[in-house]
Amino acid sequence: MQMKKMLFLFVTLLAMLVFAACGTDQGGEGAAEDAPEVAEDFRTDLQLGTGSTGGTYYPLGTEIATVLNANVDVEGFNVSAIETGASNDNLARIARGEIQLGMTVHLPALDALNGKGEFEGMNVENFGFMGHIYPEVMQIITVEGTGINSIADLEGKRVAIGPPGSGTQAAAKAILAAYGIEDGDYDSFEEGFGDARDRLQNGQIDASFGLLGLPAGSVTELALQRDVKILPIDAEQLGQIEETSGYMAYEIPADAYEFLTEPVQTVTAYAVLVGSTSQISEELGYEITKALFENAENITHEQGRHLTKDNALSGAEGLPLHPGTERYFEEAGLN
Repeated sequence: MQMKKMLFLFVTLLAMLVFAACGTDQGGEGAAEDAPEVAEDFRTDLQLGTGSTGGTYYPLGTEIATVLNANVDVEGFNVSAIETGASNDNLARIARGEIQLGMTVHLPALDALNGKGEFEGMNVENFGFMGHIYPEVMQIITVEGTGINSIADLEGKRVAIGPPGSGTQAAAKAILAAYGIEDGDYDSFEEGFGDARDRLQNGQIDASFGLLGLPAGSVTELALQRDVKILPIDAEQLGQIEETSGYMAYEIPADAYEFLTEPVQTVTAYAVLVGSTSQISEELGYEITKALFENAENITHEQGRHLTKDNALSGAEGLPLHPGTERYFEEAGLN
């Protein structure tokens, strides 16, 4: 009987100790849940958001992914380039944790960081600048037979302004607004430049905006089928756009395309690479940046020539650097 009592006491004491230990563990887990578990979000299997297949982002992004896969020596590393709605879409996907790398115009990235423009009331803070890619040049394309000779003529016409969430659409609306042309004053088509080019060729639309590399292969291809015109931005409207949007004046040289006979005034911005700071660790960010800028000569796309250490920080002003990128830039003497 005494043995049973001792056994009962022993079991009771053991149970009390277990419950006490469990209570301590639960308290620890609760504290961990209250704090952001950033390390558990880090991954090595990544997705790179690009743009539409007919633009510059997708083919160039695919080559960037190939270079990274060949040169980032981290266990389990892999990056896949995927088609997206480009700039704003990529930033929003990074904010939601759906992708880890994204190509974007630097101006929408500033909007995302500061909660402005398309990101009004929503500050995206979990991304960092990882390097300049190339200068983006706005090319406003039409063809003979549409009766369009200036941007002012786009009122009432069928116009492709780029996919929702793209840098192209944001710039297109800024340019049209400078001419007093608002939503509803034209028949808008929200699609990538590849689809827009096909519609132009087939006479289904009258003009298309494209924030593209220069020269753009899609424009060159269209010029083989139709007589192409690039519409200039007039001086008065150009000044207004520079003042209100942050886009910078740019002159397309006459030798950019065979069909041009004189320079064309337009605007430009920077295409940049950004990376998630909540899903890409500092160490992996360092390896990605190093692999990209030390092996960019393996990129055959014509815009790859802009991926140099000399250009690395173009478009970075006002944006936070990814911690890994910052470490690499300091090591390389760029920052």
